[in-house]
Amino acid sequence: MDLLTIKEVSKTFENTKAVDNISLNIPKQSIFGLLGPNGAGKTTLIRMITNILYQDSGTITLADLPPNMARHHYIGYMPEERGLYKKMKVGEQLLYLARLKNMSYQKAKTQIDYWLKKFDIADWWKKEVGELSKGMQQKIQFITTVLHQPSLIILDEPFSGLDPINANLIKDEIFNLKKQGATIIFSTHRMEQVEEICEQIALINKGKILLEGNVKSLKNRFKENKYQVNYVGELPVFETEHINIIQQDENGFIIQLRPEQSPNEALQQLIAKNVEVHGFNEILPSLNEIFIQQVSQN
Repeated sequence: MDLLTIKEVSKTFENTKAVDNISLNIPKQSIFGLLGPNGAGKTTLIRMITNILYQDSGTITLADLPPNMARHHYIGYMPEERGLYKKMKVGEQLLYLARLKNMSYQKAKTQIDYWLKKFDIADWWKKEVGELSKGMQQKIQFITTVLHQPSLIILDEPFSGLDPINANLIKDEIFNLKKQGATIIFSTHRMEQVEEICEQIALINKGKILLEGNVKSLKNRFKENKYQVNYVGELPVFETEHINIIQQDENGFIIQLRPEQSPNEALQQLIAKNVEVHGFNEILPSLNEIFIQQVSQN
């Protein structure tokens, strides 16, 4: 079942169509990657989902709620441009933002205590936000996003400014929130993070969806019949019509099979030439390679 349904949504600023007739279905309890180069329309789409902007046409529906102002109470949004008040104390700010999400004082206080203890920062309550490093502010921003236990969490570059330890901490919490029932939209330029975290993606460019689907299925869709071969000993000369070696180093070589050639056939040909094969693995394209290819072609 889908939590978020976006149907034929468009948004124009003067003569620029920032979002052009986009439709997306985002399943409940999933981690969905929203990708695209700068200026692709991602931020405009996110702002329409959160009711910061209104679409010119189309509909955006969160679960069974009507598309009205109440939708933002069910969403937690962590923008790329951080929105913390530098002069406010951490505890005061978290309470203030929680109350804006219709949380009672007691519930807000309980949730704040829970998250500060979870991140081992309970002694930050009386610190001004401006005293904290960028990475520490990022942790506070994350807490403000998830504090009210939203159904939909939107994270735009959530690992920016974080060291590897704290990045792993936030990543673990993303997976935990999903297990607890949250649906997460994850927007970033870091394709390796998308491959590690997301189950499905949509690639947007110039306001349109270029590509969408399951991450594993997309990688298989764009594979080029390349295989990494690791071997020991001397490498014989191959007839190119049998084995097409496209790259070689001291650790092995990469072959590219013809469309009609099977991996088993290629492996048998290698063994017939007395190659001592220690590894034979298919090479799937990275999301980064697919991203660059699709955006360049578009």
